[in-house]
Amino acid sequence: MAVTKTEKRRRASPEKTRPSIYWLLACIALPPARVMMKIRVQDGHKLPVSGPFVLAPNHFSEIDPIVIGIAVWKMGRAPRFMAKAGLFKVPVVGWLLTKSGQIPVERAGSSRDSDPVQAGGRLVEKGQGVVIYPEGSLTRDPDLWPMRGKTGAVRVALTNGIPITPIAHWGTDKVMARYSRKINFFPPKAIDVKVGDPVDLSEFAGRPLDSATLAEATAVVMKHITALLEDLRGEKAPDEPWDPSKHNQKDTGRF
Repeated sequence: MAVTKTEKRRRASPEKTRPSIYWLLACIALPPARVMMKIRVQDGHKLPVSGPFVLAPNHFSEIDPIVIGIAVWKMGRAPRFMAKAGLFKVPVVGWLLTKSGQIPVERAGSSRDSDPVQAGGRLVEKGQGVVIYPEGSLTRDPDLWPMRGKTGAVRVALTNGIPITPIAHWGTDKVMARYSRKINFFPPKAIDVKVGDPVDLSEFAGRPLDSATLAEATAVVMKHITALLEDLRGEKAPDEPWDPSKHNQKDTGRF
């Protein structure tokens, strides 16, 4: 079900209707986005109208965060992302990230590795949501299906009791191909976004959040994301998600 204008007005939270830095960001991002793409949101009513949430999308183009950010804004919520801590030190960019409530994530091995989970606690207190890419990087799957997920999104959700909502999109590679630096502006490309029901992770409640539990819960979330993408593509995904380690590939970085 597409999000109508009436539904958008009804669903809009104070995050969107109250003047904020997001109004400035929307003025900057929306005009060029309308030239490059036409974003069509399906089942947008499934994104929580209020309260904290973790939104878990698939990832195969470097322009994905802009598309998901616009889609979340269209659905009436303020988009927040886990971003590399180093970006917050960049002049102007760091100020915008801080003012818009983006969440810095320290590099693996840092003494502040618990920051994402702590940030999840702040989301609960403020009733805010965050977008976390479970794959952690652009998928390595040659056909752009979601690859094996990492546990960060599930760890934030389970530790803080936040619902995790799967979301999938298809078409962003027509605007910016995987690993490409080139943006295709014309003509506008159709991008479909589909929101799923919050993933039921009740079977993991009360279990120790060790690596085995988090990996199992992450696999459940990835299946939901993949199912949404199957609907958008009208195709069947591989039975097993792509595992970079089995193909002599790194989980992160460009190649």
